[in-house]
Amino acid sequence: MAHILVTNDDGINALGLRALADAMREFGKTTVVAPLGERSAASQSLTLRQPVYWETISEGEHAVEGTPADAMIVAFTAMFKGPDKPDIVVSGINRGGNLGENIYYSGTVGAAKEAAVHATPGIAFSVVFRKLDIDYSPAAAFAKRLVPLVLKDGLPPGVVLNVNIPEEWDDGPVRITRQSPKVTRTLLQPGVDPRGRHYYWISEERVAAELEPGTDHAAILEGAVSITPLRLDHTHTESLGHIAGWAKLLEG
Repeated sequence: MAHILVTNDDGINALGLRALADAMREFGKTTVVAPLGERSAASQSLTLRQPVYWETISEGEHAVEGTPADAMIVAFTAMFKGPDKPDIVVSGINRGGNLGENIYYSGTVGAAKEAAVHATPGIAFSVVFRKLDIDYSPAAAFAKRLVPLVLKDGLPPGVVLNVNIPEEWDDGPVRITRQSPKVTRTLLQPGVDPRGRHYYWISEERVAAELEPGTDHAAILEGAVSITPLRLDHTHTESLGHIAGWAKLLEG
């Protein structure tokens, strides 16, 4: 029986995590190890200047006072070792899409990548929504299709899947996609607090007029699920030859 580890970056009480955990219980032992509160946009960051506390809140469910990556490190190095090691990590279901360059900020993706660091397949699930009252059931239903395939066939070492599902997807198309180039720009909305201190709210707006075909953004625009394989190794192999001669020039 598979051991499925569920996590997220929206916090252990988030509705998306609840939907995902319930869906995974059909396939084996399901354990939840997730941040105690919301840690969106935490990427794969770690807590280094204070202790990382954790507690069991119910049978098979554990809350970590830290980032999504903290939660995975606690799970893999302290909670589950040897034969009890999880067979797969599923992260989400995130409230909002993780498309294009946003994967660099996403704690949902960061948790899946931390699973890959620990030689375990990781999948990040996000729902791209237009309404504030999100229905997570289509994304949970899709997770029930994808997870058994990954449990059966595995993933290449160091590779995770970034999955984005349209909120109203219903047995619609599925696309295997590339990460989209940047299609948004960062906005800073200024303000002043009651004590006269200046602050900014960070947001974004879309600026690209056209989307490249075959990318995650393009798939979502078509109403399709986007599955993008991401890898931990960021080495740009083509540049190795380009800069090969620099080493001798830089040596003392």
